[in-house]
Amino acid sequence: MIRGLSIIMMLSANPTQAADYYFCWTGSNNYTMTGQMTVPDAALSKPIVTADDVTRFKIAGYRDGKLLGKWDMAARGPDDTWVLNFDPATNSFLPGDTPLLGYSQGWNANGDTDNCGPGGFGFNSGGYAQDFCVNNVWIEESGIDPPTPFLVSPTPVDPFCRIIAPLS
Repeated sequence: MIRGLSIIMMLSANPTQAADYYFCWTGSNNYTMTGQMTVPDAALSKPIVTADDVTRFKIAGYRDGKLLGKWDMAARGPDDTWVLNFDPATNSFLPGDTPLLGYSQGWNANGDTDNCGPGGFGFNSGGYAQDFCVNNVWIEESGIDPPTPFLVSPTPVDPFCRIIAPLS
């Protein structure tokens, strides 16, 4: 019994470590998106981190700095699109033109970017573009070329993709 208690105490004293990432996407016509993602350290040794590996993920879309909508995987519905492909070696999301992936990112938005739900928000990176869905409508004017790099960092950003300096 004491041995079992010791093992439980050791396990609870060493919680699983995870890395937090922040990102900001810049689309066309003053559309931007900020987000946050948490990935357990064990998944960071994989060649590609997928939606199944992520423990926290949320995004917010903007136009001219004004909020258009948000999505959080914690509130994900059974029909919400949830496709994520992240390369931990380069700290980047795989772009929409990645061979064999179809659309490489589908965050509450399918390949047609038209299923983010009434009042909803989503992002898609596919073979045609990287773009937004708002209220079940594809926002074509937000789109940029599929191969555009999409990097992440350990530092929070604002809706204009400026790094938020920590307070000392």
